[in-house]
Amino acid sequence: MTVPDLVLAELRTAAAAASDKLATNIFGYDVGERLGITDAFLVCSAPSDRQINAICDEIEVQLKEKHGSAPLRREGRDSGTWVLMDYGHMVVHVQHEEERAVYGLDRLYADVPKVDLGIETDESEVA
Repeated sequence: MTVPDLVLAELRTAAAAASDKLATNIFGYDVGERLGITDAFLVCSAPSDRQINAICDEIEVQLKEKHGSAPLRREGRDSGTWVLMDYGHMVVHVQHEEERAVYGLDRLYADVPKVDLGIETDESEVA
């Protein structure tokens, strides 16, 4: 299964927005076949709660401006360590670097195809 073009465009917009706010370890995963409830995950990291919030804000602004999309649900904004933004067809995870290492979404979804986000990523940085 491949990520639909509309979802891919939004995933790339979200990845670029995260990159603009200096998110690290930005990866997209095609989870549609595995989960069935969403097509893709975007996972990225930041070293502080302030930066996590800045990344989330920029992703929301860019997706709204370029695609008219708004999250259906947001979880974790107050914790500052892991924010999940559910857009229905994709889910964005912005995690504190330590949370990412502990919960290991990258390890959990290591067997699903990665999505080409159209940005530079360093695969060696994945926790």
